[in-house]
Amino acid sequence: MDAGLFVLRVVVGLLIAGHGVQKVSFLLGGQGLAGGTEEFRRDGFRGGRLTALAAGGSQLGAGLFLAAGLLTPPAAMAAMGVMTVAGTVKRPKGLWVQNDGYEYPLVLVVVSASLALTGPGDWSLDRVLGLTPWPGWLVGAAIVAGPASGLLTRLVLHTPEPVPEGTRHARLAD
Repeated sequence: MDAGLFVLRVVVGLLIAGHGVQKVSFLLGGQGLAGGTEEFRRDGFRGGRLTALAAGGSQLGAGLFLAAGLLTPPAAMAAMGVMTVAGTVKRPKGLWVQNDGYEYPLVLVVVSASLALTGPGDWSLDRVLGLTPWPGWLVGAAIVAGPASGLLTRLVLHTPEPVPEGTRHARLAD
């Protein structure tokens, strides 16, 4: 079981970290911080550069901590938060990834929650440092707070789409 958790943690953690690197640099096919900033603006988020830095930094940190099995519940919480935001962006396109849907962010949220629940396994820094097992209340709080923070981020930072001229009154009459 520990070998499986190790492989899962490392692969998923490094993929999440890679997404963060892409948001803020030209590495791994990224468009640099300017490109990450523009991506968030196109997706309707306020904050521009700061939003790109926060998202990229969260993904990078959460991913590396998950891969190492270090502070696993808080790392999973951060990963769930940023991937929940990604899922809300892709939600209008449906579930499946071939349509640019939210399937991939959803998988990362579920895997992160699962890692918080199972713990990182024996082959982890949490185990080496004597941090496991994590208290159930902390794991539960991380699983709730991760997606909740993503939804709150979406609510606070996303600008609503403007209502086309002439349709506002029609909508009010419905």
